[in-house]
Amino acid sequence: MKNLWVCCLKNNNRIPMIYILGVFLLLAAAVLGAALGSTAVSLRDLTEAFKSGWSETAAGRIFLYVRLPRTAAAVVCGAALSVSGAVIQGVLANRLASPSIIGVNAGAGLAVTVCAAMGFYGGWITSGFAFAGAFATVMAVSLASRKWGASRGTVILIGVAANSLLGAFSDSIVTLIPDAGVMSNDFKIGELSSVSAQRLLPAAILTAATAAVLLTLSNELDVLTLGEEQAKSLGLNVSLMRTVFLMLAALLAGCAVSLAGLLSFVGLIVPHIVKRVAGSRSLHLMGLSALYGGAFVCICDTLARTLFSPYEIPVGIIMAFLGAPFFVFILVKGKGGHGNDRA
Repeated sequence: MKNLWVCCLKNNNRIPMIYILGVFLLLAAAVLGAALGSTAVSLRDLTEAFKSGWSETAAGRIFLYVRLPRTAAAVVCGAALSVSGAVIQGVLANRLASPSIIGVNAGAGLAVTVCAAMGFYGGWITSGFAFAGAFATVMAVSLASRKWGASRGTVILIGVAANSLLGAFSDSIVTLIPDAGVMSNDFKIGELSSVSAQRLLPAAILTAATAAVLLTLSNELDVLTLGEEQAKSLGLNVSLMRTVFLMLAALLAGCAVSLAGLLSFVGLIVPHIVKRVAGSRSLHLMGLSALYGGAFVCICDTLARTLFSPYEIPVGIIMAFLGAPFFVFILVKGKGGHGNDRA
């Protein structure tokens, strides 16, 4: 953290202010997420629960067993998907790439469905399955794009095809093994209402560790984004580092999917906005994406719980309404409806 702050000071005064704003926004979003819902939890309620015991009052139980894990899960998922999206966009040299668009989330979702069909759901096993599915998908899309010399638009089409194919496999498993579909509807839409501390802990630990590793590799990611030839001329093992970064990005996406299901567009919206405001340097891009991504998902989840209270809608619906127009905007503005940029 100290090195990160020193690096900020060497850049310009704007970057530290963006970090400060991000921390403030994340804390505010977390406080609102823990306080608001069909049953409001006030500071007075928390004080009474603290004095008499968390399990002795209704507000204490709601806060400790429902709101706190759910808010923490929203922060973890937002940070994981945003950093994953930033890394994938850099490695594939495609600002339209994100875990949900190129099939990474769908690959993790298929693996989680397989895991549920085998009788496991939650904990380290689910996180491991989700990572394996996400990594296999991102590697397949990457290799296919390089082999066929795909344009940026073609990479997205490959991802759309992968989403459809992997979704079909998931539906087939649920049809054949109905028990695996107990969580399928909420899982496909993306929701956080069933998150528990037992499910949260493995994903949170893996997300924090993976993000820390990525921050230490930010210089290598900067070199890789310069292009394959230039990166090789600077002495970077391009094939190895590309695989490492995609593996770490897949691990982040897998952690988020194992917690909340298929949350869409987080890895597209947040890195894109952060890059426009703070520049494309990988260290700041990943650090700020984690802050603002966590705040973004937390805010969306709070809206999902409060907009139609006492009814609740899955947070994935809110994100779809926000993300789909944003994706079309980037697609049209970036290419103007024309062009054939290489990936």
